[in-house]
Amino acid sequence: MEQIIDIVLLAFMVVTAIAMIRLRNLFAVVMLSGIFSLLSAAMFVVLDAVDVAFTEAAVGAGISTVLMLGTLALTFRDERPATRADWPAMLVVTVTGAALIYGTLDMPRFGDPDAPIHQHVAPRYIVDSPREVGPPNMVTSVLASYRGYDTLGETTVIFTAGIGVMVLLGSVTRRRRRARPTTPATPAAPAPPEGRP
Repeated sequence: MEQIIDIVLLAFMVVTAIAMIRLRNLFAVVMLSGIFSLLSAAMFVVLDAVDVAFTEAAVGAGISTVLMLGTLALTFRDERPATRADWPAMLVVTVTGAALIYGTLDMPRFGDPDAPIHQHVAPRYIVDSPREVGPPNMVTSVLASYRGYDTLGETTVIFTAGIGVMVLLGSVTRRRRRARPTTPATPAAPAPPEGRP
């Protein structure tokens, strides 16, 4: 049953990604990207990675969607039509995708109990984390203690990216305010000639 759920979620993700590529209305693309993030979070829940699912739902479907909607409020809602096909970009994407797929060919099968991670690293966390760290949840022990500096670095990257987006949105807003045409001032009435009231 779990495999059927995985296949259905992956199919929905593929359909959503294709729709995002085909659409020109950027508002619809933002909404579909939020749906894609929620589907990804559901996939992580099915794979028993609930902490990653929380992060994906909060950052991917939540914060990113709000920031993209804020950007759309300051820019255009429709993508400009492409004047020509960008073949070099398509070549780079194809080569990168092929390299990523090639890099996964020698990975152990999903859930394989003989995978190196299950033979060397996981037993130590299972046995020693309750005594060394304390929390009963092993994922919390790994993220907050064993990989604490890594988690701090990831948080710093997310915070820096958020600040950068806010600075960019602020500069776009200021530029738009300066570019607005101001209404011309009403010319002052001519002064009466001398000798007349």
